[in-house]
Amino acid sequence: MTTKVLDLPENKWESVMLELLSDTPIQLNGVNKHDIMVSHPDFYKRVLQEGSIGLGESYMDGWWHCDQLDQLFYYLLKYHVDEKKPANIKDTLFVIQSRLFNMQSKKRAWMVGEEHYDLGNDLYERMLDPYMQYSCGYWKDATDLKTAQENKLKLICEKLQLQEGETLLDIGCGWGGLSEYAAKNYGVKVTGVTISKEQQAYGMERCKGLPVDLRLCDYRDLNETFDKIVSVGMFEHVGPKNYQTYFDVVSRCLKPGGLFLLHSIGSNETQVNVDPWINKYIFPNGVLPSMEQISQVSQGSLVMEDWHNFGADYDKTLMAWKENFEKSWIDIQGNYSSRFYRMFYYYLCACAGAFRARNIQLWQVLFSKEGVEGGIRVPR
Repeated sequence: MTTKVLDLPENKWESVMLELLSDTPIQLNGVNKHDIMVSHPDFYKRVLQEGSIGLGESYMDGWWHCDQLDQLFYYLLKYHVDEKKPANIKDTLFVIQSRLFNMQSKKRAWMVGEEHYDLGNDLYERMLDPYMQYSCGYWKDATDLKTAQENKLKLICEKLQLQEGETLLDIGCGWGGLSEYAAKNYGVKVTGVTISKEQQAYGMERCKGLPVDLRLCDYRDLNETFDKIVSVGMFEHVGPKNYQTYFDVVSRCLKPGGLFLLHSIGSNETQVNVDPWINKYIFPNGVLPSMEQISQVSQGSLVMEDWHNFGADYDKTLMAWKENFEKSWIDIQGNYSSRFYRMFYYYLCACAGAFRARNIQLWQVLFSKEGVEGGIRVPR
């Protein structure tokens, strides 16, 4: 028996989308900068059938545009459009059925977006700050990206109470910016681990002459002990099945009296799925942890001393990256396709809108090995 994909009149798909957007400030082909301007007649059907993948890929294909994409996503998430179903039961059924009967089109939805991961340092060097921080800046007392990222690095080091001569483990050290900053400004000996050959080589070059050792190493293979441990923007890629192992490694490697700072994007709810478009093109197999998950896997091995949420600062960080990306495109466009430009622009704006809507968070969680006597006065 063969099941056919529902073939509905074109205006039916459009009417369902209009219904889903009816109580939001978003219009189809409206006059506002955050409105969706449709240029392909199959846009509505594609989005309703394929959800996040259909919305993102149709943008990449030029089927629609929006002058203020970040604000569009803010409204989509603020009004929970992603969670809505049509009010009419028949409309609900045809949208659900069309997705079920169109499963073959989703086979590639879980594949790694090779185009995204073929990126070179030419883009990141132009888009990021001098310390190459591909994570949220701290915008308190900052009006530019460079200052915000320096503020973040200082905040981390101050929370860890780094002292000259101490050893610091940097799990997921990226291009070595934090390792360099800590070694230069606090006189600590840093060991960083990464699974990226390109980042390791870049980081060792920038840390030349400093007591910094950046290794190509899986964090699970670590068996040394350190005075302090930090991990920035890496826990999002660990996955729920490995959360306990991750914290067991931290506990094993942290000396008595030591401190551990976890800097991670977080989810408002405990869930195991990631947005399909983000999963395909940006962060394959990435999962955002919840407060519940972090507290569960850390209990028994570490003491939580402080929890700091400055997720709203990621909106500013992403918009600064977007501005740098747009400015630098003329210099690097020969290395990338126009479709890549739309993909990366969409990613930056979508994430900015999500943080603006407080749909996702940015946490810095400070742990001690066994509790700090008298407590810690944590800087803000």
